[in-house]
Amino acid sequence: MGLIAWRRSTRSGDSGRCAETRDRDALLDVRDREAPAVGMLSFEHAAWGAFVTGGKADGDRRR
Repeated sequence: MGLIAWRRSTRSGDSGRCAETRDRDALLDVRDREAPAVGMLSFEHAAWGAFVTGGKADGDRRR
């Protein structure tokens, strides 16, 4: 298997504060763009979808 490129959302703008993802068949990897050497988390696609859907349902809780 060759190298799979990391990608970031076009919605993250130029701030650099975002997560990057890459799709590896059955898994989706997520890492911090500012600290890629720290490591990554790997999710099954269904688990990642549930996480994203839950975040959208909760809205912004950083108050």
